[in-house]
Amino acid sequence: MEVLHAPWRIQYILAKKDRDCEGSLFTNIGQSSEDERNHVVARQRHAYAVLNTYPYNPGHILVVPYRQVVDLVDLGDDEMLDLMNLVRRCQRALADSMSPQGVNIGINIGAAAGAGIQEHLHVHIVPRWKGDTNFMPVTAEARVLSEALDETASKLRDALAAQPS
Repeated sequence: MEVLHAPWRIQYILAKKDRDCEGSLFTNIGQSSEDERNHVVARQRHAYAVLNTYPYNPGHILVVPYRQVVDLVDLGDDEMLDLMNLVRRCQRALADSMSPQGVNIGINIGAAAGAGIQEHLHVHIVPRWKGDTNFMPVTAEARVLSEALDETASKLRDALAAQPS
């Protein structure tokens, strides 16, 4: 049997869980000043970008409006424009820093659509490479990520900082 190591997981396992805090997880991250700890890679006026703590692939970014809404129709025009501009910037940063062969961009609204955090709208940006899926998720119920979140966040911050906002 091959052993897989994910040493960064211990930080999550041992971390205090704030289940009784006000607002959604995304509201709390948006209001926090601890961008490195939270893996926030960019902030704009109405939205921010953060690495998914439980990514489908390395570089899986979530773009989140600061205001907690459940649906796109709840966003104002300025918020929507800012959200989508940040999605575009993140896609470009992924291309510059990780060279994916494709990208999935999607929004899950409601539990039936697969939304894990239903109370706060967010856009998934998932870089893809040919052959990036394998037997691990099917047979071992595990995902193998080739890079730690801190390293990915650093690359993406650099790529985003090099772009005009």
